[in-house]
Amino acid sequence: MLYPELFRTLESARWNMAEDIPWSDFDPALLTDEQAVTIKMNAITEWSALPATEMFLRDNSTDSDFAAFMSIWFYEEQKHSLVLMEYLRRFRPELQPTEAELDAVRFEFDPAPPLETLMLHFCGEVRLTQWYRRAAEWHTEPVIKNIYDHISRDEARHGGAYLKYMKRAIERSGDEARRAFAKLGVLMANSSRSARPLHPTNLHVAQQFFPRDTVQSRVPDPDWLEHWLDTQIDFDRDCEARVVGGILRNLSSLFGQKFDTVSELNRYRKSLA
Repeated sequence: MLYPELFRTLESARWNMAEDIPWSDFDPALLTDEQAVTIKMNAITEWSALPATEMFLRDNSTDSDFAAFMSIWFYEEQKHSLVLMEYLRRFRPELQPTEAELDAVRFEFDPAPPLETLMLHFCGEVRLTQWYRRAAEWHTEPVIKNIYDHISRDEARHGGAYLKYMKRAIERSGDEARRAFAKLGVLMANSSRSARPLHPTNLHVAQQFFPRDTVQSRVPDPDWLEHWLDTQIDFDRDCEARVVGGILRNLSSLFGQKFDTVSELNRYRKSLA
């Protein structure tokens, strides 16, 4: 089982919201209204770990090891939402998300192939690591900079944990797992062809709710993510290249093949068909 070791590893790196966040360093002059609104939107988005966990448990009902790992992932992801809400409670209470706003991003996702979902969320963690690093750089207020740094490091560790389950899947399922991971890798790394940010919260996941079947379509401002990335934190081509590079490097290691470009990964995907 992977869960016991992952528990020990992630437990040793876990930060304490009361002791490790420098709340007393808050400087009100360095927090703009614009920045505060983005904190609210990220707090609501992080709350969507709840329906994602429900999906994982449902679709991996025969995998007790992975289901146990969800107890760690869910706890830490919900803490991300909580620490952002705590920041707003202390310093911008009028922007705290309402319970109705949080409830809006909890809806049932359609069943999906577990291997593809695993790869999708691995890529999501790689992307979130970079998004939150940029957020920490963009913000000017020291406490929220510190919070985003903590969250970014968590997302990187989560990506590493998902990668361990991907390695286990290849050991158990061979080319079936390779095909699923290569397919989603091409999709998630091919950002230049996408009209929207490629992340699990921005993908359609529940046909019955279309077009409000993405997490981002259910936050108070459905257009905020693109504005946050393009105009506010300035997630530019160099930033995106780090995401794509992270996906390609990890798949290179996973498959024992070297992929410098998405095209090379796509050729490998076709060779598995």
